[in-house]
Amino acid sequence: MGATLKLPISIHHWNTSKKFLSAEMPLTTAMAPTEIEMKTNKIINQLDKFIPHRPFSHMNTTTSAAQSVATIFNPKTTYCRGDQLDILLEVRDFLGQRKEYGGDFLRVRIYSPELKAGASGKVTDFSNGTLVSFTLLWVGRVSVSLLLIHPSEGVSALWRARNRGYDKVIFTGQFANGTSQVFTECGLVLNTSAELCQYLDHRDQEAFYCVKPPHISCDAFAHMKTRNSEVSYLSIKEKTLFQRSNVGVEIMKSFKAIEVSNCNNSEMEREKCHIGMKVPIPSGYALQGMWIPTSCKLIRFNDANIIRDCLKGKLVYLMGDSTLRQWILYFPKMMKTLKFFDHHGSGNFKKYVLVDMERHIYIQWKKHGHPFVTQQLFSVKDDEYVTREIDRISGDKNTAIVITLGQHFRPFPIDIFIRRAINVRMAIERLFLRSPDTKVIIKTENIREMDIEAERFGDFHGYIQYLIMKDIFQDLSVGIIDAWDMTIAYGTNNVHPPNHVVGNQINMFLNYIC
Repeated sequence: MGATLKLPISIHHWNTSKKFLSAEMPLTTAMAPTEIEMKTNKIINQLDKFIPHRPFSHMNTTTSAAQSVATIFNPKTTYCRGDQLDILLEVRDFLGQRKEYGGDFLRVRIYSPELKAGASGKVTDFSNGTLVSFTLLWVGRVSVSLLLIHPSEGVSALWRARNRGYDKVIFTGQFANGTSQVFTECGLVLNTSAELCQYLDHRDQEAFYCVKPPHISCDAFAHMKTRNSEVSYLSIKEKTLFQRSNVGVEIMKSFKAIEVSNCNNSEMEREKCHIGMKVPIPSGYALQGMWIPTSCKLIRFNDANIIRDCLKGKLVYLMGDSTLRQWILYFPKMMKTLKFFDHHGSGNFKKYVLVDMERHIYIQWKKHGHPFVTQQLFSVKDDEYVTREIDRISGDKNTAIVITLGQHFRPFPIDIFIRRAINVRMAIERLFLRSPDTKVIIKTENIREMDIEAERFGDFHGYIQYLIMKDIFQDLSVGIIDAWDMTIAYGTNNVHPPNHVVGNQINMFLNYIC
């Protein structure tokens, strides 16, 4: 799909009902590992075994897209809709030598521009060769793209660099001091002997710190912003792997498009998409710009009256980053009677609320808790971890929650993300105990720009998080909007995909709740 890595772990059998640290115990107290820590460490250890650890000596010994050879396995004279197209990839270095190991990060896709069609594929890495498999999902001319995002040496460098430190992003906190403002250093971890303000969630083992300004209360913490630091854990030589010219290079430049025929294939009737369904690979495909799941049938919510009937009486809570903020900005385009309530906040990261008083519709977006990475100053007074937000919702059959996590976690060691995902799962389990009818949907993260700085925000980090999310939530009765797969299929390469992609994500959501 996106890479040659698989996550060979599963935490779904873990019992999550045990007790946690009491509120009196500081997070820094030396004691036996908590259950959350043990789960987190287990996932990290499993990931570490299956991510290639390859030293980088010279560019010539890394994977070359131009030198690598891709051939169709068992080519056919006629391809039918529903057939599988298998491509054997022989990976070679810049000297033309066949590589003896795998682990490259690939992005594979079939597409038909004239049909506004696209779908991801499946990558199987045998270490001494790679099999790329596509299901031919539509009739017409189909082109193939195999992109080498990073060679295995780059994957190894990114994984090592990610987990070295928390200081690739600088957090600056603003404290109120009467009518003036005082700025101070904040972070997930602070290496300083200065007095600290500690903002701790003991139950969930979440922590955030600020250097305490002199003579100012820790309660005066009001706003925050971030900037990228000068810190890098990549060597100068390793950085050459991530120059734009070496990222996302096409392997199959000379591949000739194939023609796919209908062959009188009859399509089986599929059940309507619903919460709790397993998500296959690929999860769907785009055709004429519309998203079509591979395992279930979607209703098209393309009429304002149908959307209105679906949302009538609903409470919808959107929790996450700006890729979900796109949703709340898009809803009024679909339904003109939804109006924003003025929360007196400023900037893009205030709380957004849409209401339709006549139909009793309430839609809210709030950003997730630390870490949140943006150069814009934002208020922390309305901030809360997603787990605590879920805990506050009583829930019922007319309540829906959508959660997305990922983009803002990419610059930090993976333990932060894993712990948050585990905590969110446990909060959902608590919600289901008091309200099994509440509908919960997980939206995975989008792919993003190719020219983004790979060490901090690159898609390799996102792909690892995507695998973790799929695994942690795999047996929970939630709806999955596979935005990773969707944005590969659409070929957006933008953290904020265009409106037609956002509209298709929301259409999937409406199918889950109505």
